[in-house]
Amino acid sequence: MSYRTTTISPPPLFLRGKQKAAATKAAVSRIPIICVARALTAALLVGCGGGTITPPPPSGNYSNVSLHGQYAFTMSGVDLTGAYAARVGSFTADGAGNITGGLEDVLQLSTGQPAAQVSFSSGHYSVQANGRGQVVLTAANGSAQLELSIAFQSLNAGFAIETDLNASSSGTFNLQTGADFTTGALANPYVFQLSGVAFSGTSATPIDMIGRITADGGGNITGGVMDTSSGFSLTPSGATAVTPSTYALDTNGNGTNFGRGMLTLNGRTFAFYIVDGTHFKMLEEDNLGGTAGDALQQTGVIPTQNGQFTGGFVYQISAVSVITTGSLGPVTRVARFTADGNGGIGSISLDDNNDGRYTHISQGGNISAATYSIDTANAGSGRGTFTFKDSGAGTFADTFYMISPALAVVQENSKGIIGTGPMYVQSSGPFTLANLAGTFVTSWSGVQLGSTSVIAFDETFISQYALANKNSSNISGTVDYTELGISSKTLYSSVGVAGNLTIQNDGTTNNQYKFALNGSPAITVNFQAYFANPSTVLLVCSDGIRTTSGIVFQQQ
Repeated sequence: MSYRTTTISPPPLFLRGKQKAAATKAAVSRIPIICVARALTAALLVGCGGGTITPPPPSGNYSNVSLHGQYAFTMSGVDLTGAYAARVGSFTADGAGNITGGLEDVLQLSTGQPAAQVSFSSGHYSVQANGRGQVVLTAANGSAQLELSIAFQSLNAGFAIETDLNASSSGTFNLQTGADFTTGALANPYVFQLSGVAFSGTSATPIDMIGRITADGGGNITGGVMDTSSGFSLTPSGATAVTPSTYALDTNGNGTNFGRGMLTLNGRTFAFYIVDGTHFKMLEEDNLGGTAGDALQQTGVIPTQNGQFTGGFVYQISAVSVITTGSLGPVTRVARFTADGNGGIGSISLDDNNDGRYTHISQGGNISAATYSIDTANAGSGRGTFTFKDSGAGTFADTFYMISPALAVVQENSKGIIGTGPMYVQSSGPFTLANLAGTFVTSWSGVQLGSTSVIAFDETFISQYALANKNSSNISGTVDYTELGISSKTLYSSVGVAGNLTIQNDGTTNNQYKFALNGSPAITVNFQAYFANPSTVLLVCSDGIRTTSGIVFQQQ
């Protein structure tokens, strides 16, 4: 995908739209949230890192000048009550450490109130040489501040987590193109992914929506197709037609100043902020629930039949289980497979963490009914499905929409699992330390599962680190993270992180990433890692006390 913002490569469509949250409208009950960029650790229950880890001195080519221009951001997570919270907006940085303005739409379900708009009149920021930084946005009425920790993946995009301890949330930011703050700029097919909470009366449940729409540049959504999965139904919706609707930029100045507008999608109302003509960010603002995510232009040669879908793929699902054993619990998994061009898949490797129960599955006699199908009834939509059955773990079934020949969004269709994530074409490898050395940024989040003495809580991480060189598997860097519990909240800033990467065989299946954090107390988080390419790594935690997922990108 090619657009000027060169978003986190590949685009950060999945990093937060993937939230799986549920709470009642009054946020009385709490359902665990999980997403590709949400992570959680229990500081009291994990292994110690061993010794003091001193963060290396920041090095690199970033500075305050790097944050210069107008940026759209999307973030979601949970607030202090455990209820779903999300925000989407825009801010302007002057390249000299000052925030000169901004606007956001923020949804906090625990308040029982609709989404509110907040104007930012000022603020400040600082960026270190390694691309880590802090941003403070001050509301125009002076009543509140939004505090963020950021990490640049490139000069045009990066990760962000909230550090003011009013919520445990994370997301992404992207450099905007002001010239595209027009109705006519949105004149493309777009693949979208939205996740959050759905309402029905006084009940609430997790929901995911993925699909493809077409905007005509004249304020019309001319149609499309989408799939919805929510806890209100045991069966996902399957392909559903998108009813023609409209979109429009605000006429009060927020459209031309911030790229803000409103659109409708099958009866749901969304605020959106334009990144550029190929990308916009969305927040649902209606009585049907609250969801957030991104829409990206569909580009390139999109498969229209099985013979055009071949090669290796890796995908990640972050979800919540709403049916299994009658209980609720976070689920995350990473897997890879190959497609043969004839409707069959093989070379399956899958790592799954279901509420702390870690499982690895490898291709063998245990795998059956492994197939895929490109949707010919909705030809050109990029929609497809794949499924396989493991003799021990059961059936895995997913729907996907291709954004480009190398990138897609995936929705889990296995019974009782509500979740989404990214899917990438996997480069052929082999993956070695020699072609993986460099500097990286990562965001991971999830749910610490608690015990008889410690209750579950949410935690979000953002880190910049270096994989030393082609002869060493060691990593070193710095991490910021927040822990948000029912009765406590803590920010850990500039914590040293060390660890190592262990590559198995040619690296195309599951590898091991260990991160040792020298917080107080020290913690160690173990991941299974799947490489899409040397610049993109998908993570699933293999520790039993947390369900955590994340993504790693090489820093440009």
